[in-house]
Amino acid sequence: MTGQIFATCGVEVAAVYVPSDNIDELRLAETAGDTRGPHRPPPVYALSGRSAVADACRAGHPQWLTTEQPGPDGTPRPVSIGALPLGGDPQLLGCLLVARAGDAGFDADQRAFLELYADQTAAGLEAAAARVTVPVEVGPASGHALLPVRGGTFVLTLRTGRMDVDTQVLQLLGIAPEDYDGHVSTLLACAVPDDVPALMSVVEPDRAEPHQQLAFRIRRPGGELRWLGLRCRVLAGPDGRPERILGVVGDASYLRPTPDEVSLVQRLSTSLAGATTIRDVSRVVVESLRAPLHATRIAVAELEGDRIVVTLLDPPRPDAWPEVWRSEWRSEWPDASCHSLPTLEGAVREGHVVLWPPEAPLEPGLAGIGPGGLAILPLPADGRIVGVCLVGWDGRHRFGPEERSLLTATAGLVGQALTRAHALNAGHELATMLQRSLLPRKLPALPGGEAVARYLPATAGLEVGGDWYDVIPLPDGHVALVIGDVQGHSAGAATIMGQMRTAIRAYAVEGHPPDVVVAHANRLLVGMETDLFATCAYVDLDIEEGLAWIVRAGHLPPLLRRPDGTTETVETEGGPPLGVTAEAEFPLTEIGVQPGSLVALLTDGLVESATLRLEDGMRAVCEALSAADPADPGRVADGLVAGTRRRDDDVAVLLMRYDGLRVRPVRARWTVERLPDAVLHARRFTARTLSGWGVTEEADVALLIVSELVTNAVTHTPGEVRLDLTLAGDRLRIAVNDASPRAPVRSAGVDWEATGGRGLLLVEALSTTWGSVPLGGGKQVWSEVALSPRAPAATPDGPGAPRSTRPAPSR
Repeated sequence: MTGQIFATCGVEVAAVYVPSDNIDELRLAETAGDTRGPHRPPPVYALSGRSAVADACRAGHPQWLTTEQPGPDGTPRPVSIGALPLGGDPQLLGCLLVARAGDAGFDADQRAFLELYADQTAAGLEAAAARVTVPVEVGPASGHALLPVRGGTFVLTLRTGRMDVDTQVLQLLGIAPEDYDGHVSTLLACAVPDDVPALMSVVEPDRAEPHQQLAFRIRRPGGELRWLGLRCRVLAGPDGRPERILGVVGDASYLRPTPDEVSLVQRLSTSLAGATTIRDVSRVVVESLRAPLHATRIAVAELEGDRIVVTLLDPPRPDAWPEVWRSEWRSEWPDASCHSLPTLEGAVREGHVVLWPPEAPLEPGLAGIGPGGLAILPLPADGRIVGVCLVGWDGRHRFGPEERSLLTATAGLVGQALTRAHALNAGHELATMLQRSLLPRKLPALPGGEAVARYLPATAGLEVGGDWYDVIPLPDGHVALVIGDVQGHSAGAATIMGQMRTAIRAYAVEGHPPDVVVAHANRLLVGMETDLFATCAYVDLDIEEGLAWIVRAGHLPPLLRRPDGTTETVETEGGPPLGVTAEAEFPLTEIGVQPGSLVALLTDGLVESATLRLEDGMRAVCEALSAADPADPGRVADGLVAGTRRRDDDVAVLLMRYDGLRVRPVRARWTVERLPDAVLHARRFTARTLSGWGVTEEADVALLIVSELVTNAVTHTPGEVRLDLTLAGDRLRIAVNDASPRAPVRSAGVDWEATGGRGLLLVEALSTTWGSVPLGGGKQVWSEVALSPRAPAATPDGPGAPRSTRPAPSR
């Protein structure tokens, strides 16, 4: 049979050479064809010598040549030879030598088939080496056949979809030659359904890659399950598009799982049968795979739209995972966009296991999980991908050919278990997803500070609560830190949480002071058709001045860790919880915050439980903050929630390290009088201010922007118009406030003969960035201009000079 396989490629003699005990030699291990004729392969080749075999091994690619050898009568006769290295850097596995009489050589298709057979032979050698811990004896005497015993070739024409196969392939599949109609679908029908998507990726023109290989299972007519290996090469036509696929199919019995692997899959299947929640399924996967695979890290995640939502990481420490994962770790486990991990996104889209060798060129978010090797396992169920499992190794891990089959079987079991767990806990899963979607996915970067948050759901009961947090950048160098807790643990509590977070953000962005923001949110909740109430703590921090205004509505007071390490509970007046009475008042408390301080907001789930008094919990958090290093707020937050593994209530923590600003912004303000020459006066004020600030190169751009924004405000809005200029480092901000709540509308198209409509187009063209935000009773249209480096200029003092002004929250 082996001779027949090579005969289709024009080969009369084939031989496999493997390394001998002498590291400079390759010894003959196996032959096929007529070895008694003039092409009898020699028993040994020296790697340092001059031969086709030695040259191929040194070069790392096939050698094709025509030489002369003595015939039966001693007369030299031409012989075509091919030497194809097996394996390569870092490990040479051997060499495949093929020969035929004559000087015609091997044509392009024959060479492609022989190179694929060489790859198949190398896979067999790797498999033999991976299953034992001592040097492998190969060859017929050892029972390890190297040359393909059963197999054949095929040619697929992509334009027509016709596949020409030889009789050896049909014998492998159990198809009689007279029953084969030349269609790909006839062959795909023999494959196990779970392996069809991987096969489709080979035969579909739009997905064809230059070189592909995979292992798949077929079910023969008698019911026998058989592993086959497929290796193929895509050939392009004159137009550069894929035209034909040449491939070899061979027996891959070496992929048949060992007794240990069968036992592992059986144990995993049994354990998953008893897993009724997503958390249980994830825990079973980690416990069943990590030790047998000697893996360093395992991640299990679900797919929700275009995001992966982690359900379990092992080890569970943030510092054991790459920075991309740590930056997304705000809840019990991180979640991230698939688009930020393109390799994982591609594997999920293709739907089959991908194995990456050590030091593969992966994006940082994946390379750090498995620097010594990474397996990406899409988890299929009901014809779709429901999740993904990542298995990574720190040390160099060589994937054996049978490992793909083991991981593929594992992925199918886990995918089905996840789907079953979802069905058993549909209500809970829906509420959890709702709650997760209502919390901010990413906190904004802040000038003069860094904010981090952590959220952990309860581990008892429905596990869905109403804790929330938010960080809201505000105009004039302010930032609002908000944390709250809606009464109860239910989908209703999660819904109210989302509504309150949205309302508070909207009121804050409108420019209301903290006490008004909280009072408006209170009246909104009172007017809702709900019996639930909510607590809230709101901190408005002036980053430039280091002042904070605090409002509490039945919530725990903030904690303040000062630069010297002392930590205290901030004594603040408080009002009742939100939703109790519409007439409630919420006093405002002002405190000073020094650079290097840490502001902490938290919910009661962290500091109070059935076994922990509130006073003791607050004292423990203060001690933990005092002992922590504020240089890394994320690590501080991780330390605070690390001891809350068993939780009757959900936990939210919001921390901000206040650094202050190295360069203080300078501000100037001008009230625009409604006079015929109002724009002229605004331009003069701007020119005088910019000259005093040393801004000269961009002055003309700034004056044109001021002209357009002030003209629009005076022309189209009633009431007072105010011009604010802010110089902050290398940015100049121009803002015009008016009394109209209507946002500016940029003209979709302006006729060249029109006399107006180009103002906002000019502002957009001249600005680095621009926009509009609502304010109490009106709006602010703003523009920022990037400034070129300049020498610092002192802000002038004295009468008539622009002064730095800034509003403070009302008391």
